[in-house]
Amino acid sequence: MAGARSIAWGWLALIIALVLAADQATKHAVEKYTTADYFHVVIPGLLNLIHTHNPGVAFSMFANAHSPAVRFLLVLFSVGVIVFLFWLLADERAGGRVGQIGMALIIGGAVGNVVDRLTRRGVTDFIDLHVGNHHWPTFNVADSAIVVGAALVLMELFRDWGRPTKQKGLG
Repeated sequence: MAGARSIAWGWLALIIALVLAADQATKHAVEKYTTADYFHVVIPGLLNLIHTHNPGVAFSMFANAHSPAVRFLLVLFSVGVIVFLFWLLADERAGGRVGQIGMALIIGGAVGNVVDRLTRRGVTDFIDLHVGNHHWPTFNVADSAIVVGAALVLMELFRDWGRPTKQKGLG
């Protein structure tokens, strides 16, 4: 049984590392090869690459709060979420493989954004997506991993919602 656990941890660690590496590499490339006002249409009417700096959280909430206390609280909250997700994984409360992969994606994305907050005093965003009149706030690889990870966790929760569960210590 211990072997199966270490293999699962290995895969989860790999997912976390790949998300973190892809996130940091893309942000580094955007910062190195573009200017702060960079704008490039990739697919007209759908996708642009732009260079933005977001000191706030998702959807630029708290972006105008320049207080170091706000940044500290954002980092503290993110670290709390990361620790909580690791606990869920370690205590085998993360569900099945789909939920575990989802949590690894969330952890990788959260770590990427925490690294930005600590080293850049905000998050570098560059993916600008829109369809018709629907326009999403600019985001990055870490944000994408968090959203995909949350969707996987929710998919597994909804899939398993109606199934009977075995409780530890019973039967």
